[in-house]
Amino acid sequence: MFETLMRVTARPQPFAHYTTPELWNDPHVSRRMLELHLDPDAELASRPAGFIERSAAWIASRFCLGPGRAVCDLGCGPGLYTSRFARAGAAVTGVDLSQNSIAYAREAAVRDGLTIDYVLGNYLEATPDAPFDLITLIFCDFCVLSPDQRGVLLDRMRAMLAEGGSVLLDVQSLAGLAGVAEATTVETAPNGGFWSADPYFAIRNVFKYGVERLFLHKYTIVERNRTRESYNWIQCYDPRGLGDLFAEHGLRLTEILGNVAGDAYDAEAPEFAVIAERADRIRV
Repeated sequence: MFETLMRVTARPQPFAHYTTPELWNDPHVSRRMLELHLDPDAELASRPAGFIERSAAWIASRFCLGPGRAVCDLGCGPGLYTSRFARAGAAVTGVDLSQNSIAYAREAAVRDGLTIDYVLGNYLEATPDAPFDLITLIFCDFCVLSPDQRGVLLDRMRAMLAEGGSVLLDVQSLAGLAGVAEATTVETAPNGGFWSADPYFAIRNVFKYGVERLFLHKYTIVERNRTRESYNWIQCYDPRGLGDLFAEHGLRLTEILGNVAGDAYDAEAPEFAVIAERADRIRV
């Protein structure tokens, strides 16, 4: 038991494990994640409904979404943003690797009479029909990617942009990282819960990597007949560092915002958002 606990609580190397696909397509967990997405007050899988409504309205206005404009929402989930973009009149594509989320989004589009192209797949690999006037990546999805994955995604975004197109995404800030404290906690679920319908123990380790500007939520889920691990890496940024990263991949930051609802940037807030365009775009 001692050796097992030592292994479970050992600090992994940054981005040594990538479990996102397993998390989003586990039959039980993906259903629970969809429930959280659709809960208007929950903030674990997406932001509350009031914020999403305000954010989508600002995005539609800021980027002139309407007929003749094409937008792609990466990590679209069950269509909380894509449905609103489509109501504004834009041609909308959503990409997500969760089968449950995409199935729900497609059914909702049919029910609401909306034409939305939903692509099931990892946005690091999927090939939606481009180009797009706007590409969105919302709820700090960019932060969970490894350095190599970030490079792949930024290159893909640049290639998918139409002339004069923009990227909008949000990230965790260094102020958010400063508020993270390392900890180990244990959850007991004798009647099942988020991780499984069966009884389980969930050991949660929070690791902080100051030099790398990174933290990790690692979950070890112990059931009667299996043990599994889930890694949620969160890379944190400041505007200058994020701008340098984008520049390495041919993108230029044009605006720094407080969030994807267009609020003013606050250096002390745990998140911020950016707008970027292709660096080879010539302003006149």
